[in-house]
Amino acid sequence: MLPRRSSPTSSASDTPLRRHPWKRRLRAAGVVALIMAGLLVVSTSANLLLEWHEKSTSVAYGEKVSISEGTINVSRTGDAGPTIVLLSGLGTPAPGLDFAPLVRELRGFRTVVVEGFGYGYSDMAARPRTVENITEELHEVLSKLGISAPYILLGHSIGGYSTLYYSNKYPAEVSAVIGIDPTVPAGRTSKDATPGPAEMPAVDYWWAHAPSTAGLVRWATALGFSEPGGGGFTAAERQQMRHMSSWNFGNQAVTDETLRMGENSAKLQDVRYADTLPVLDFLSQDTMNQQPYVSHERQLANVRRHELVVLEGEHYLHWTQSRAMAARISDFLRQIGAG
Repeated sequence: MLPRRSSPTSSASDTPLRRHPWKRRLRAAGVVALIMAGLLVVSTSANLLLEWHEKSTSVAYGEKVSISEGTINVSRTGDAGPTIVLLSGLGTPAPGLDFAPLVRELRGFRTVVVEGFGYGYSDMAARPRTVENITEELHEVLSKLGISAPYILLGHSIGGYSTLYYSNKYPAEVSAVIGIDPTVPAGRTSKDATPGPAEMPAVDYWWAHAPSTAGLVRWATALGFSEPGGGGFTAAERQQMRHMSSWNFGNQAVTDETLRMGENSAKLQDVRYADTLPVLDFLSQDTMNQQPYVSHERQLANVRRHELVVLEGEHYLHWTQSRAMAARISDFLRQIGAG
């Protein structure tokens, strides 16, 4: 008889190894992470080189004014007529250029665009951005420049905080106030950022500037994000604004000011313009579609000579409505005897 052939037995060593799905995913995630890290290094290096080249070859506008807390950049135009001091909205990277379409239309006026700390070509670091400090610095700049009072204050967006506080602290120096979609203080709410105490020293906030360092802001602006609307800018102005958006994004001073919005709003919620101070507010239709201007009417209820003018456009009305705004400003100031 033939010997019975035993059936082969399988063993663990004979079975092909099966990789667990989670190991494959982990390996793929590691590859993706390495690629992303490499791209980030390349982007950061390229951005730093481009920024160095831009800053070394571009021509800065305006003039530097040294005050007790540092250096502030100012752009002045005109040598005759009433003086209008222009204050930008929160985070505007280059106010001197941002206001250019409106400034060009304000013929017959002296204009002074003051770039506070964190803006334009001013110092990027500063003491805590409380409304008191911002106002004190503005007053020191205007004094250093020898700007004769009274002058007209024009504030865009959060610049409305400064026009409100400044006109109450230095009432004899302000003849009128103009707002461009000005922010109306509403006091502290649960949604406000929690600010530190006013005496807290300014912090570096390196994390806020990280997107700029890594080049992310540069690539976003290159794709047209935050590109100014309207045809009031030259090609050179647009290019310089794109560069400065990358340079100045998330700097220490602006980040601190952003985090103190709730604090500053709470300080101003019960402050009103003087009864006799003329106020002209331009409000954008886009903003009014989201929140009717009841708060603006309430803020100016006591002001004997005030106007609210709604114009088609977005929050940065001076990009697209500069001609209409300049004409209305001239009429308003002429009627009150300041133009």
